[in-house]
Amino acid sequence: MTQENTAVELPEGYMPSPDEEFMNANQLEYFRRKLEDWKDDILRESAETLQNLQEDNLREPDIADRASSETDWSVELRTRDRQRKLVSKIDSALRRIEEGEYGYCEVSGDPISLRRLDARPIATMTIEAQEAHERAEKVHRDE
Repeated sequence: MTQENTAVELPEGYMPSPDEEFMNANQLEYFRRKLEDWKDDILRESAETLQNLQEDNLREPDIADRASSETDWSVELRTRDRQRKLVSKIDSALRRIEEGEYGYCEVSGDPISLRRLDARPIATMTIEAQEAHERAEKVHRDE
């Protein structure tokens, strides 16, 4: 089941509500925009980081200053790597919107709460399924 690529005009200040049909056109458009804005922010910040890394160089005369810069850059690059993985998850969520699967738990098939999706629009499981998954992971780690 796929969603048509028709532009949905959201009412000003629209927020998804449990009183409306789950994953109706307005809700899907709301989450699509939220995901795309998030992705745009990450990509813009990443480009700025690359620009800063290219402009800065390791010519600080003081060894302590150089070490501090290298540490800062290392932290920044790790952050960017995490964000690259996040962009992949955002792309996956956008695909699920297009395929009509967004908002439903990949384990149980139940709707994921709108509050959870608003807080974490890349969520793929209900809170209950996520907690069960994490408990199972902990058991495997503890063995």
